[in-house]
Amino acid sequence: MAAPPASDELELARARCRELHDRVAAYTVTLPRQPALRSLLRLVAAELRFLDSSRPDHAAAAPRPLSSNLPHLAALHVLLTHPAVRCPSRLAPLPGVDFACAFRSRPAWALLSARNPSRLAWDPAPDGLRSRVAAALDAARRAPPATRPEKLLLVFSRGVGADPARGLAEEFGAVEIDLLVDFVGEATDDDDEGWVSVNFSPNEDMRSFKAFEIVVAEGGNEIISPPPPLQEVEVNEGSGKSLEGEFGNFVGRMRMGSKDLMNLDTTALIAIVSGISNGGVEKLMSIPEAETRARFKCNYKFVIDQAHSELQSPVLVELGEAVDGKRCIICETVISEFKEIVSMCGGPEEKTRSSQLLKRLIKEKTPYSRGSIVYNISKLGETHML
Repeated sequence: MAAPPASDELELARARCRELHDRVAAYTVTLPRQPALRSLLRLVAAELRFLDSSRPDHAAAAPRPLSSNLPHLAALHVLLTHPAVRCPSRLAPLPGVDFACAFRSRPAWALLSARNPSRLAWDPAPDGLRSRVAAALDAARRAPPATRPEKLLLVFSRGVGADPARGLAEEFGAVEIDLLVDFVGEATDDDDEGWVSVNFSPNEDMRSFKAFEIVVAEGGNEIISPPPPLQEVEVNEGSGKSLEGEFGNFVGRMRMGSKDLMNLDTTALIAIVSGISNGGVEKLMSIPEAETRARFKCNYKFVIDQAHSELQSPVLVELGEAVDGKRCIICETVISEFKEIVSMCGGPEEKTRSSQLLKRLIKEKTPYSRGSIVYNISKLGETHML
């Protein structure tokens, strides 16, 4: 079958690119906070401008094949919208890595290839597949704990040949995984003949995908024993009693030995130790309005809004669910900011809670990256301290 003329190929690419642009734009409306999709939308728009500005060469005896990033961008969209991919980072956070994410609830770096399988050779060329995987694995193992993935996710949107698949398994311990299994929905009731119906609705493009996982930790196949149970925290808060209430429950849910990381920022730390979050909201609401206005002045509405928010949705309960079973980390900048705010605005009990909280957090020298999981509490600041 003869190859289509260059003009037909170009028009087809333009139509596919416009279709992809519309699909990505629709997702950015439903998922406005996903940076990867916003970056992808800009790339697709740039690709569409490139295709619109291209002109077919009618004078050429043999039309040149169209050079376009469209296959890779389309594969990125399919992968980013896969049900097992959660919280993807911005695109290309590191050379050779398409994005970081939580894949099937575990931190991972995704490497995607949309090349023709016949052109994917397993050789030591500097720009080859083998070198790319080796460099990404080395970068992952050297990454700080806050951004270190547990696995590399290697995805080939057009399939992969036998030699690269064997090389991935033998040299890097890669294991092939099924991306279609996540599209299987919950089973419905069986019929009279005993058959059970399930929902299965994958993207048709996903059927050609081949995927592999590589464990980042050296010796990752070894069984890791669970960390020993943590002892309850005992602290004096003026009265000599042990730490109780929601703060004690919150601290008890963190696990210092866990491999799951939760990166907390300054506002989250303030919310954890704040008097409003630790039983002070009822006392605050019982104070006469005139006295409260005189105390907080221009911040009166802000503080009252925080009090109403705490009554409707207690911060420590919500945060406790987020950190449950995880090891919480903070960077030195957050420590400095947090200590300064507590020293300036915190009461005796808040300072005691802050001291106990810092003992249970792991300090990192560098701030968290965009790929790490950060729990942000909006509208919290110094005025949340009582």
